[in-house]
Amino acid sequence: MEKLKKILAPTDISELSRAGVRRALEMAKSDGAEVIVYHVVRHPILFHDDFASAPDFPLIEDIIEERKGLLEDYMKRHFADLTPSLKVSTMVEMGIHYRAILDKATKENVDLIVMSTHGRTGLTHMLIGSVTERVVREAICPVLSIRPVEAVAKAKAAA
Repeated sequence: MEKLKKILAPTDISELSRAGVRRALEMAKSDGAEVIVYHVVRHPILFHDDFASAPDFPLIEDIIEERKGLLEDYMKRHFADLTPSLKVSTMVEMGIHYRAILDKATKENVDLIVMSTHGRTGLTHMLIGSVTERVVREAICPVLSIRPVEAVAKAKAAA
């Protein structure tokens, strides 16, 4: 298998998405690859006309800056053991999650997308769908989908 040069690791900055980011960083360490940790913000004003007239609605720039800070803190708290020896960049952008991830993968010419799946099932999955599932179906590069240990334990407990 060819060595990886660039990996995209999308995250929603949740505990469940840590598994995907960690796997991406570990793979990058073994291959000497670069990692882009990518967070997409879905701003309600872009999708709902009701919010367009709200005078106290946060500015897009303010939301992006806040999320950049959250992502930086997330990286320091959970991945400080891996990041010093790696080339890691973080990016926060506004958009539709799956579409932004696909566009970023194409624009950055990544070799692999590594992302967690949150394990939605039933009606929630049918109504909301899965960002990971859409990315897997439409990506032009390979996608490694990681199911977090927490999601696996919850599924076993429910069975």
